[in-house]
Amino acid sequence: MTSSRRLLLVNGPNLNLLGTREPEIYGAHTLEDVVKLVSGTAAGLGFQVRAVQSNHEGVLIDAIHAARADCVGIVINPGGLTHTSVVLRDALAGVALPVAEVHISDIAAREPFRHHSLVEDVAVVHVVGEGVPGYATAVSRLIAIIDGHDAA
Repeated sequence: MTSSRRLLLVNGPNLNLLGTREPEIYGAHTLEDVVKLVSGTAAGLGFQVRAVQSNHEGVLIDAIHAARADCVGIVINPGGLTHTSVVLRDALAGVALPVAEVHISDIAAREPFRHHSLVEDVAVVHVVGEGVPGYATAVSRLIAIIDGHDAA
């Protein structure tokens, strides 16, 4: 499979704690479950996935920059960086790849500081509040756009 059929899956800070962190908000699925779901959904549509999770902003930015070489889109849950990281937003804008932003919880229904996403204006797909299954929705919608079937 060529790089023209590869997505980068980015999960930001604290998402490594899925399954144990505030299950009343984030559910019981683990990060491994997320990666399996995204990889399986993408594979069913003819795509591969490279996954990265880090609690360090620079690691995420480096992975986004590297995606220019071998990916055609990015699925990202920036975690708390959604609301604070201009540099993460700029990295996504700078690589000029289509981006799907996904959030497990409904950020608009949570604390006021979570209501604004700095990533929102660079993403072509937004999936919010669907739990972990929302990742599959984001992947499907992003691939539809990449393949020329505007599903945003």
